[in-house]
Amino acid sequence: MTDLQPVRRALLSVSDKTDLVEFATALSSRGVELISTGGTAGALRGAGLEVTDVAEVTGFPEMMNGRVKTLHPAVHGGLLALRSDSAHLNAMAEHGFGMIDLLVVNLYPFEASVASGADHDATIGCIDIGGPAMIRSAAKNHEFVNVVVDAADYKDVLDELQARDGQTSLDFRRRLALTAFSRTAAYDAAISAWMADTQRETAPRRRVFAGTLARRLRYGENPHQAAAFYKDGSSLPGVATAVQHQGGELSYNNINDADAALRLVAEFDPADGPAAAIIKHANPSGVARGESFEQAFGRAFDCDRTSAFGGIVALNGTLDGETARAIAEIFAEVVIAPEATDDAKAVLAAKRKLRLLTTGGLPCSSASRVSVRQVSGGWLVQAEDSGACTAVDLKVVTRVAPTREQVDDLLFAWRVAKHVKSNAIVYARDLGTVGIGAGQMSRVDSSTIAALKAGRMARDLGLAESMASGSVVASDAFFPFPDGLLAAAEAGAKAVIQPGGSKRDDAVIEAADAAGLAMVFSGMRHFRH
Repeated sequence: MTDLQPVRRALLSVSDKTDLVEFATALSSRGVELISTGGTAGALRGAGLEVTDVAEVTGFPEMMNGRVKTLHPAVHGGLLALRSDSAHLNAMAEHGFGMIDLLVVNLYPFEASVASGADHDATIGCIDIGGPAMIRSAAKNHEFVNVVVDAADYKDVLDELQARDGQTSLDFRRRLALTAFSRTAAYDAAISAWMADTQRETAPRRRVFAGTLARRLRYGENPHQAAAFYKDGSSLPGVATAVQHQGGELSYNNINDADAALRLVAEFDPADGPAAAIIKHANPSGVARGESFEQAFGRAFDCDRTSAFGGIVALNGTLDGETARAIAEIFAEVVIAPEATDDAKAVLAAKRKLRLLTTGGLPCSSASRVSVRQVSGGWLVQAEDSGACTAVDLKVVTRVAPTREQVDDLLFAWRVAKHVKSNAIVYARDLGTVGIGAGQMSRVDSSTIAALKAGRMARDLGLAESMASGSVVASDAFFPFPDGLLAAAEAGAKAVIQPGGSKRDDAVIEAADAAGLAMVFSGMRHFRH
């Protein structure tokens, strides 16, 4: 392959005109001939640059409201011709076509159209045809042609031309080609995903996932693992779109845990009052509602003060100064909330290593998203667990029915259990967790661990009686045997919520009745692996 190639002729056709004029001016000053289309040509002429319309190159006018303008042999021949192939050179000469050494294209803003909620016809109109075709032609022929699809690369192109006296190296063109093919792949993936969503197709024959590099991370879950953070282009509130106000660079684990924390507090409608959660290793160590965010945070912290060390704090509303002062008393890695007051920002500014993120809102827990997990040789894809239940969905299966207050606590604990790794057991009282058992291979062990934590919470608070006494308990899946249920009863729980559905439901119900427990079935399982 040929290494250095001169850049004498460039075709520019962009939707995003960021830094376009400056870039084109620099090219023109090097004697590069500029060819352009429609609005791009107008912008360049408006800046006083000499530009050749692509219609002059093709000998054919734009048609169909600009849908057809660069789909022509004069364009694609100029991009695809092998400069080392005499047959290609003869064909170009025979038809009077000129070579194109540099293609500058960014695509119609399809992803932005989808994010804005544009209607079907408007979104279809944002599907670029000519742009991807040119990009692929230029990228395929990167032995000779440079292709630029992002304004962020303009400076690199100019630096390369400066360093190599108006030429570019093969290695440089290869890097541009990689970026170009990645862009067209991501663009087509976005279109495919949108069409699958609009047709409510949950399992299309082929599924493609794409993202844009947000940043390279220092490492992954562990220092020996390379890692990076990619964004999917969504504008919805979340970790990917959050504003970081202070603190060090977010780590892989910070991002993962902050996402888990935000998703959990999004279960609780801000209109119903403040909610706070503390997350460690993607599991909650404590969750609570309160009259204020300060109170909610304090109750969440009290649930498991030991595990809260180095955790992520999430709120379902605006972080205020008093809550910030309470958080500043502990060691937290990240605080994430929809908004933060100036007072709160000033308080946390003294904790220089603490990362403060605001999201502008909460992710919709009922949004139709997919969860993707890679396995050997493939991917597991499922709808996000957006399942929820209300009091009317509960089926009382014991002789004793829960009180209204217990129902509120049961539904609270059930929402928390949804975000705890299976097997999950959650003890709660007065809309706050008092013990959480997570990730055990047996449900009875999770129940025992949660009860132990409830006892430790009582000791931390100087109480004589375990916080599990008089509590309710939620189980993310059915009790296969009475043992897990009886462990909860022994700890002092008075009411239970579980999905039901075990072959031994009758035995479990009988055990609940014998223990004087109230138990309801939700009819919905919340495994989390």
